Amino acid sequence: MTYLDYNATTPVDPAVLDAMLPYFREHFGNAASRTHVYGWQAADAVAQARDQVARLLGVSEKEIVFTSGATESVNLALKGASEARRSASGHIITVETEHKAVLDTCDHLARLGADVTYITPHADGLIDPAQVEAALRPDTLLISVMVANNETGVIQPIDAIAQLAQDRGILFHTDATQAVGKLPLNLSDGLIDMLSLSGHKLYGPKGVGALITRKHVKLTAQQDGGRHERGRRSGTLNVPGIVGLGKAAELCHQQLMTETIRLCALRDRLEQGILSHVRGTVVNGNTTHRLPNTTNISFANVDGEHLLDSLSELAASNGSACTSATTEPSYVLKAMGLSDELAYASVRFSLGRFTTDDEIDRAVQHVTDTVARLRVEFAG
Repeated sequence: MTYLDYNATTPVDPAVLDAMLPYFREHFGNAASRTHVYGWQAADAVAQARDQVARLLGVSEKEIVFTSGATESVNLALKGASEARRSASGHIITVETEHKAVLDTCDHLARLGADVTYITPHADGLIDPAQVEAALRPDTLLISVMVANNETGVIQPIDAIAQLAQDRGILFHTDATQAVGKLPLNLSDGLIDMLSLSGHKLYGPKGVGALITRKHVKLTAQQDGGRHERGRRSGTLNVPGIVGLGKAAELCHQQLMTETIRLCALRDRLEQGILSHVRGTVVNGNTTHRLPNTTNISFANVDGEHLLDSLSELAASNGSACTSATTEPSYVLKAMGLSDELAYASVRFSLGRFTTDDEIDRAVQHVTDTVARLRVEFAG
């Protein structure tokens, strides 16, 4: 089977695994234990990982909070900032196509009294900074807009939106889960107040992530006990996972430009191969402002519920991994104006570090043959 679902998760890079293994048995200390060598070794490893993540994103090591993943990071950012400003009933702006980690957290805050504005994207998945500006209110306390969409790969104009927020003293958070390691992100300009990321999207392990929170941002911790991570996130640190996240960040930093060029070429090869061989296909989302590894294609005149199951030689998806258990059409594509029928019959192909030319060619042939067969069955 050809794996083309890298936006759902990535395999751990061998170099990342090698870096992690000693911290399961040889250097197994608790990073909070500062009275013996085992704790010192663990603390040094965490410090090194913090430096590796900081270098990737252009931030200070003190601005990194290690978490269990992007979902926890998002919760800490949105809930923590709202509580710290003593304004759970304030105004929040986000986008209809955000990941469920953001949308569900906003729903939670809305139940506590917050007023949330959900911006509808244009048909290509992009929002305009003017839409955000029009939604601003005197009581707006937070804006959350993702860097790149997990289903379509569309990249939002976050610098312009973050500038709007900064000019008005409003906190800006971005879910950069799909962008970190794929796009050059440097937070040294100070526009982004908080950024969420997850290790398993950039060839690190599952169960570890980080929230970048700038020095001026006040957060109320969402779990108490021990005041780890400068009092922002209590809990014994996952040292092997953090080491893996750090090594993954280092590798992405080293390979970013060459990998971007390679993935763009492979994505275009896959996309053009499918569009040229299969009629009635359309790429969903803006094709200029998008991730180098992602294409989302809809297939007309196909029973969408059977499309993915029939692509038996491919691992791909028709939406976020977090919603794949549902039978509803993609809410992201629906927000962009697609019908239920086309949303059901859309497939996200996401490529990665270990994708090869031969795999792309096999995928094009398999999709072509499968869709042709399904259309015969659909017509009959």
